[in-house]
Amino acid sequence: MYNYIKAIHIIFVVSWMAGLFYLVRLFIYHTEAQEKPEAERKILSAQFEIMERKLMNIITTPAMVLTLLAGIGMVWIAPYWLQQSWLMVKLCFVVGLVAYHSICQSKMEQMRKGVYTWSSTQLRLWNEVATIFLFAIVFLAVLKNAIDWIYGLVGLVAFSVIIMMIVKIYKRYRVRNEA
Repeated sequence: MYNYIKAIHIIFVVSWMAGLFYLVRLFIYHTEAQEKPEAERKILSAQFEIMERKLMNIITTPAMVLTLLAGIGMVWIAPYWLQQSWLMVKLCFVVGLVAYHSICQSKMEQMRKGVYTWSSTQLRLWNEVATIFLFAIVFLAVLKNAIDWIYGLVGLVAFSVIIMMIVKIYKRYRVRNEA
């Protein structure tokens, strides 16, 4: 039974992460649409609001709930996992990812009200935060070893720096090509 629940857990983690990645991408397009002429902006904003709401309510949030329920189910079946320090660290990252999800939901509500507090570049960087959570959680789940955590943490920091540099380079490239 444990392996069936684990498979369900993995499937819904993939769905949850795909939803979060696409949702923030929609936020980027939604934010950039505000620079368009009024008529185009209204049409695009209305469409992005529909897409964001459906993605969040039909895919992303249910996938999060099912991921968490499957995770709880695995711990219910194998409570000895709670004695493993790697799982405690992983659960901290999961809490962070749930907070990330909640912030995304809040950003969606703000945009629906016409409040755009983050630029498209800030949203691109925000999108990479989910990637960092994903890497941390997967490496902890697979490696389960304190020494590997150290290497994983160093790798995660290096990965984060590389992602941030790529986002900045891409922004310069976009700005140069738009001119």
